[in-house]
Amino acid sequence: MPYGSPTSRNPRSAACCAETPAHCGAVSLQPDITVAAIVVRDDRFLVVEERIGGRDVLNQPAGHLERGETLLQAVVRETLEETAWTLSPLSLLGAYLWQPPRASRPTLRFAFVGEVTGHDPTRALDHPVLAAHWMSRAQLAAQAARLRSPLVLRCIDDFLAGRCEPLATVAALDLDTAASASAVVVP
Repeated sequence: MPYGSPTSRNPRSAACCAETPAHCGAVSLQPDITVAAIVVRDDRFLVVEERIGGRDVLNQPAGHLERGETLLQAVVRETLEETAWTLSPLSLLGAYLWQPPRASRPTLRFAFVGEVTGHDPTRALDHPVLAAHWMSRAQLAAQAARLRSPLVLRCIDDFLAGRCEPLATVAALDLDTAASASAVVVP
C-alpha cells in the first residue's frame, strides 16, 4: 500500500493524508523527473535563456524524462534540443529534490556533467528556448533574479566543489534485465 495513503500502516501519515495538503505540509510523492546538463568551457557554463510564465529565465539545458528513455538518453536529447550542442555525458553530478513554491509536485533533477562535441548552428532550438549562452558563475550570480530555480547555481557550485560520481552509478533497469545488468553504457 502506498506510503501516506489512508490505509498506510503509518498512522501519522494516514492522519496527515486525511487533512488537506496545505494543513499537513504534504507534497506529492510522485515528483516530476528531470535531467540537466552541466557543461563548462573556458570557465563559462552552457545555459539556456527561455520564456517561462511570461518571463525570460536562465537555466541549464534541462527537461523531463520521456517514457522509454534512460536518464542518459534524456540529458543528451535535451541538450541537443535546447542548445544545438551534442553532449557526451562524463559523470553524474547529483540528484536534487526541489519543491517549487507554486507547484503541487516536487521536481527530482538528475544533473550530469558532460562535454559538448559538436554544434549545429542551423538547428532550431526547442520552444520555449530563446537562445543558448556561455556564462560565468559570476555572470549568473549577478542575474540571480532571472534564474529559473535555485538549482542553477547549486549545480554549478557542486560541480566547482568537485562533487561528481561515475556514470556507472546510473542504471536503467526493467524486470527482465535487472538481474543481469551491469553499468549503463553511454550511447
